Amino acid sequence: MPADTRASTSPVDADSRLSPSSPGYRRTSLALFAAGVATFALLYSTQALLPAVSADFGVSASAASWTVSAATGALALAVLPLSALSERFGRVRMMTVSLAVAVLVGLLVPLAPDLGSLIALRAVQGAALAGLPASAMAYLAEEVRPRALVAAIGLFVAGNSIGGMTGRILTGWVAQLWGWRAALASVGLLALVCALVFRALLPAARHFAPGPVNPKALLATVRGHLADPLLLRLYAIGALFMTVFGAVYTVIGYRLTEEPFGLPQGVVGSVFLVYLVGTASSAAAGKLVGRLGRRGALYLAVSTTAAGLLLSLGDELTAVLLGLVLITAGFFAGHAVASSSVSRTAKTGRAQASALYQSAYYVGSSAGGTLGAVAFHSGGWGGTVALGLFAVVGVASITLYGTRVARAERRLVPATR
Repeated sequence: MPADTRASTSPVDADSRLSPSSPGYRRTSLALFAAGVATFALLYSTQALLPAVSADFGVSASAASWTVSAATGALALAVLPLSALSERFGRVRMMTVSLAVAVLVGLLVPLAPDLGSLIALRAVQGAALAGLPASAMAYLAEEVRPRALVAAIGLFVAGNSIGGMTGRILTGWVAQLWGWRAALASVGLLALVCALVFRALLPAARHFAPGPVNPKALLATVRGHLADPLLLRLYAIGALFMTVFGAVYTVIGYRLTEEPFGLPQGVVGSVFLVYLVGTASSAAAGKLVGRLGRRGALYLAVSTTAAGLLLSLGDELTAVLLGLVLITAGFFAGHAVASSSVSRTAKTGRAQASALYQSAYYVGSSAGGTLGAVAFHSGGWGGTVALGLFAVVGVASITLYGTRVARAERRLVPATR
């Protein structure tokens, strides 16, 4: 194992951290990009296959959606305790073990004999993946220079988008040719390759200082983060953005395979090429923040997502696809801004701060997947869009409140001098 469990003997010097011009930064970026690909490919491996799973097991969309919601829900529950273990055993070790277990389960998932077994395996897989996101955010916050942090996290999120896209396209075409079980096996093999790349490239941590696993201290840290108004707003923003995304992408396969579109499984999988837009928008999050500020970037992400939801209501395939492009761009930009803001805001217990964000984020994903399927069953695509717009309005309201708070604080500063 890399020596990431050795305590620093002196205070961390920001100048000794990785900069974009250093080889270590590039290796770190590529390694975590590969981890991001594996994470989203595994976590959402059944999402594009839900119509096929429904048909094979003879269940409804809402029942099949639990193969996604169980994984994201288990991740949300496990991310905080695993992040605490990363404080003791190291970010690199936690990420390595988590990814290895998730890949192993991914190779077993295609063998599930019934829907209940499939859901159970997916829950185990989601819990295993919980060790990756928060540890990755904390690792970057410790090892990368502050000014390069948004860009570094943006690349990790870009890996998420590539993983989500590749996994869905791969499963779509493989399922059309050989069935959904072969499709899930192909995702497991893709994740295995990504895990090997991650392990080979990731540099040893140089600024990690291990601490004991103390439940009381952990609880105090969590309470401190939950008492921070800015962190609470960022957690809520992550959850609401992911509610939109989870709802849309859980249901879109059903909409496109039904009339008036009637697309085959392989073509539906190819629709997820729009994730490339998410790759670009998340990687560009640092520049957006530099030009517009954090709240300005969030306003842009909200507007883009809302426009995409409204456009997707059209019955023309072109309108639906363009709507998905805007939804994806807005979501990934908003997620990159919010998640990087958490890492910059938390001065202590960064792993726990990131874990709470990830927990809220995946609670949003689980809720979005389940509620989106229910809304689609009761009100069609318009019901799913209504749910998404409700969540988007929530993000806009929270951001507007944060803007007013910041303005009030700036007015108070001269008055106290």
